[in-house]
Amino acid sequence: MNRHVKCALLAGAAWSVLAGASAAQDAETAAQAANANQDTATVDDIVVTARRRDEQLKDVPVAVSALSAERLEQTGAVDITALQQQTPNATVQIARGSNSTLISFIRGVGQQDPLWGFEPGVGLYIDDVYVARPQGAVLDIFDISRIEVLRGPQGTLYGRNTIGGAIKYVTKRMGADPSLTARAEFGSYNEQNFLLSGSMPVGDTFAVGAAVATYDHDGYGENLFTGQDQYDKDVTAYRASAEWTPNDDLFFRLAWDRVEDDSAPRHGHREVVSTNGLWTPPASEYDTYAGITGEQSVVTEGVSFTGEYRANDMLTLKSITAYRSGDTQTIIDFDETPQPTLDIPAIYSDDQFSQEFQALFTGERWSGVAGLYYLDGTSSGAFDTIAGNLGLSIAAAGSVDTKSFSAFADFSYDLTDRLHLSLGGRYTRDDKDAEVLRLFFLGAGRTPYTGGPAATPIATRTNYTASDTFEKFTPRASISYDFSDEITGYASVSQGFKSGGWDMRGDAVLVPQTVDGYQPETVTAYELGLKGSAFDRRLSFASAVFYSDYQDQQITTQQVATPPQVGIASVVDNVGASTIYGFELEGSAFLTDDITANFAVGYLKNEFDEFITLVTGSPVDISDTREPQNSPEWSAYYGMTWRGDILGGELRVTPSLSYRSDYHLFDIPDPILDQDGYVLADASVVWTAPSERWEVGLFGRNLTDVRYRVGAYSFPGATYNNSISAFYGPPTTYSARLTVKF
Repeated sequence: MNRHVKCALLAGAAWSVLAGASAAQDAETAAQAANANQDTATVDDIVVTARRRDEQLKDVPVAVSALSAERLEQTGAVDITALQQQTPNATVQIARGSNSTLISFIRGVGQQDPLWGFEPGVGLYIDDVYVARPQGAVLDIFDISRIEVLRGPQGTLYGRNTIGGAIKYVTKRMGADPSLTARAEFGSYNEQNFLLSGSMPVGDTFAVGAAVATYDHDGYGENLFTGQDQYDKDVTAYRASAEWTPNDDLFFRLAWDRVEDDSAPRHGHREVVSTNGLWTPPASEYDTYAGITGEQSVVTEGVSFTGEYRANDMLTLKSITAYRSGDTQTIIDFDETPQPTLDIPAIYSDDQFSQEFQALFTGERWSGVAGLYYLDGTSSGAFDTIAGNLGLSIAAAGSVDTKSFSAFADFSYDLTDRLHLSLGGRYTRDDKDAEVLRLFFLGAGRTPYTGGPAATPIATRTNYTASDTFEKFTPRASISYDFSDEITGYASVSQGFKSGGWDMRGDAVLVPQTVDGYQPETVTAYELGLKGSAFDRRLSFASAVFYSDYQDQQITTQQVATPPQVGIASVVDNVGASTIYGFELEGSAFLTDDITANFAVGYLKNEFDEFITLVTGSPVDISDTREPQNSPEWSAYYGMTWRGDILGGELRVTPSLSYRSDYHLFDIPDPILDQDGYVLADASVVWTAPSERWEVGLFGRNLTDVRYRVGAYSFPGATYNNSISAFYGPPTTYSARLTVKF
């Protein structure tokens, strides 16, 4: 860590020690405050569904961060990218070139490329419904109960594509009384956010609810060529639900959600002078000279129906039926100049139907869940690579149809009053069919596949259909021991896998093996954990040490053709194996009657054991020249909240610091694009009226105006005009928020 980070953490630690000394003088009062506080609940109080059943966080032998709606709102979190600051060893970012596409990594495992056909490494769930595609997945935080972040492979209970972990977005259930919440927020860059949310009981057993939220702000920068905003936001989100509880044993819920993102195209910042010397990096990191124009639009929508039946005290049956779809139109200017050197217009489309049946069991000394899951999804798209210096436009189009079936079970048994054993496993079978097409067109412009004029291709580079089946059994076992009523330790081993597939960009002329596709990758993780509370519940903590064996990694690299060949194509293959280990510590502390703290520290060591490339024609291990991406060695968070009575109401002041050490944005180290370590400083001030019906909040984010990269593109050389560009996290912003509850 650099000197500034050490000073900040030492200062926080000193404050904690001094405050802790004061707290020791009044343990009983502090414990009472702990029980009353909603933002810093102990692990004994927090209930999560990480194992698909309601359990106290302390009893779950999984590394889980559970962030309540109250805590997220008090810190001014707007969308789920706020998880990155408060969760150890997690990267949760907006994808490069997008405003609502999600890039997520947990413990160094994830998905950098959001192209259709590629599978994520971190699963995203909305109320137990799996969201298969990252487009439109940067969910805004409203009308929720909590967000759970499960670290490590979750292949037993959550299945394929959760080898890094899972993020669960848990919405609120409606209460028995009518409710209505209105919120307005105004801030820098003309930020204007509005929320209206409410529910209404209809009779004694039926209730309906709805919410609508709009998020708008001007750009942090400007497109200096077109005049459009850069990094603006124009998002509207809707939710509606109906709940019916005919008796104590039956519950039904119908839910619908929709997100519309009409933000301006997000282009990168040119980091180096162009080869022809005409274009230099703009003065502001948020500015660009990108010349491509066109529509930027993302629409995602979903509906789900959940039914629960409590057959008796031992058995509850649950069904979750869901359908989701999404459509995206986007443009990305890789060269960041008005010239069509490397421009990409793209169209994505996806839909998925899923059905899950669960049986939840509860006995005197045992509990568990077993179930069946089915998914039928299609992901398709088309994009052009407009390569002006080559006089070519390369069209890539295709689709992947997936039918996935799995059966799973996970059971826990109390061997003694303190010793508990859990065993589980999941069998998954993916049947996939793919179509891949890649064509060369003469001239630097849109092809017919993205709305260009009718034209005849000059060459067919790839044209094939393929089918394959990927199946895997992923087990999990854990043993936990209650050292006391407050402290629990556990040891676990678990496995997850990410499904195989085909490269939708593959060029069969440059890389003939692309038609063979790539196989699944697997992670086997070993974990030791300790969680609980101490000092009369003034301190609540969860800790874990882990070791992961990551095999058959699916790595995407870019291959530029050498004369006499022309063009550029990606190569996806199972080229890597890694060893990943580290530790995590997070928790909350009641330092005095008026001061509480939330903290998190993560250490991650991620190293390639092998990185086999076949581009040269024969296998070559180049692991000594490669570095895993999005894997900072250190991540940390420290926030303190002071509470006081002001004007009859409650005032909360929360300053916080978050830290990420240096990390790589690509597997190939690049001194131009690699990000140095940085600290983000945030602060919030929230006053709640005596009636608790309205509150006022002031929020400042990135108060020291740190400029840090969250994504990048790298296409060096004269052919692509030395196109090396980066995307940056938000600058300093301020906002004021008013919330009224009726």
